[in-house]
Amino acid sequence: MEATAKSAVIGPIILLGAPGAGKGTQARLIAQRYGIPQISTGDILRDNAARNTELGKQVKASIGHGVLISDQLVCGMVADRLAQKDCERGFILDGFPRTVPQMEWLSQYLTSRSFGGHQIPPVVINFKVGYNQLLQRLTGRRSCPACGRIYNVYFQPPRVVEVCDVDGTPLIQRKDDQQEVISKRLKEYERQTLPLVDYYRVQGRLHEIDGELPADQVTAQVFELIERPAAQAGS
Repeated sequence: MEATAKSAVIGPIILLGAPGAGKGTQARLIAQRYGIPQISTGDILRDNAARNTELGKQVKASIGHGVLISDQLVCGMVADRLAQKDCERGFILDGFPRTVPQMEWLSQYLTSRSFGGHQIPPVVINFKVGYNQLLQRLTGRRSCPACGRIYNVYFQPPRVVEVCDVDGTPLIQRKDDQQEVISKRLKEYERQTLPLVDYYRVQGRLHEIDGELPADQVTAQVFELIERPAAQAGS
């Protein structure tokens, strides 16, 4: 199945879910199975800035002036990325759209986009995880600055408290994984994203998965949705 999946036309996949809901993990597994790229706006912003493209220069100017990067600029970079050859059979949008203007742009973009000569509506998956579980996933996250290994003090702790199993380096917690920061991030996500969830639900495109299930069960449901003929046909 996997060899066939890597040559099949998949179309667009949109992953929604709060920080810590598991979007990144599932996006990597989807990319591996179907051979389509995982598109992250964060990666696109960093790439354009590093290559000093015209869009990248605008990103740096926005950051330098302490202003938010505009939806127009983000959508321009996404359009540039989606035009690349590796997106011809489909792509995974991880963390995009994030705002109503981004959603409106994407909906218009997809009406003029074909995959393998066919217009394929997006498979939209929302990973639902409770607030307390999200807090534990994010506040419990620790990383090794030497080897990059990731731990969680609640779910996957190191053998010795706060020390990497591999090389004995003291583990660190990122500033944006501290509880005060995370609470703000989750509230902001809910404020921005709720209209998107409602929009895709009304469109009949939204599929919701319990993100608190074991990861392999979540993955099985994700693959089933992507491979379901009704999902591909938009019925």
